[in-house]
Amino acid sequence: MIAVTPLSTANWNDQQRALFNAQMSAWQKDEVVGVLLALFLGTFGAHHFYLRRPGLGILYVLFSWTGIPTVIGFVECFFMPGRVRQYNLALATYFAAHLGEAQPTAPVSAVPTYAAPASAVSASAESAPVSGLMRTCAACGSSISPGANFCGRCGAKV
Repeated sequence: MIAVTPLSTANWNDQQRALFNAQMSAWQKDEVVGVLLALFLGTFGAHHFYLRRPGLGILYVLFSWTGIPTVIGFVECFFMPGRVRQYNLALATYFAAHLGEAQPTAPVSAVPTYAAPASAVSASAESAPVSGLMRTCAACGSSISPGANFCGRCGAKV
């Protein structure tokens, strides 16, 4: 199957690409499975449950005794590759949007700084960050260990 990659991945770093690929490989659907479900279990709406459309799946189950969902499921097996691609594209867009939201950097005032007396240190050392203080992620609010460049929970750059 062709992997879906949104255009916004061009300016991502390696960690963001790895997170995106891990999420996509865990959640994306396979076209062949969708076609086979529509062909063999279309009577019970299994292909709709597969694409996370439980409302249509339940409707197929309710009318499965009539035989109508069998005919519709057979016809839908020809449209399943496009529907699965559409589902995977929406999923990729969702993951890319959430990785893109994790991009903003913390404001300068939120970064803890070491303020020493001006007479004791030079001007360049006055604003050096303290390495022992915990910071919080601007995107998700979780604590970030000292020296970390990325949030361990959401992957945002800090």
